[in-house]
Amino acid sequence: MITPSPLSISLQSDIQESKLPLMEAFYTIQGEGFHQGRAAYFIRLGGCDVGCIWCDVKESWDASLHPQISIEAIVSQALTFPGRLAVITGGEPLMYNLDHLTESLRKAGFQTNIETSGAYPVSGHWDWICFSPKKFKPSHPSIFAKAHELKVIVYNKSDFKFAEDYASKVNSSCQLFLQPEWSKSSQMLPLIIEYIKTNPQWRISLQTHKYMDIP
Repeated sequence: MITPSPLSISLQSDIQESKLPLMEAFYTIQGEGFHQGRAAYFIRLGGCDVGCIWCDVKESWDASLHPQISIEAIVSQALTFPGRLAVITGGEPLMYNLDHLTESLRKAGFQTNIETSGAYPVSGHWDWICFSPKKFKPSHPSIFAKAHELKVIVYNKSDFKFAEDYASKVNSSCQLFLQPEWSKSSQMLPLIIEYIKTNPQWRISLQTHKYMDIP
């Protein structure tokens, strides 16, 4: 039996990191959170084991269903659009090492943003980390000091306590957002409004792209 050398293992790792499972990539308007309203190029990676019951892209969960695309091709396609804000999302993008992708995007002049549940260690070089923790899978401790934005989806009343628990863990400069789950908006939005009036350190995030019918 031949044992691979450290060099060959390193080369294999580099090759694997040069491609990522890409579900879709598209140029649109960021619809929610701190950067709401900005033109953005979304890079949606396949693969997720968090299992949010309300997820509207469940077809992203199985990474094997999506083609492995080279980082060079991903960045090249992003450059065909005028905006220079790249949002890496999923799925759960931190399932992969994103150092190479973010380095390449930055060299091409992009601001790098990520939307993540924080369930895996943070990799990549980020201008903005939107941390949206989920009850279905615990967050990795590396996310707390690095998050720029905490965005908690409010699906039921217990999520306010969940939000406060996470607000106590993130850094003091982290922006705090409460966002109603889309199917529960009529029930949860009035509660969020009253909660924020009493707790003004929080802000409302809405999925404005859905109201405006923007993909």
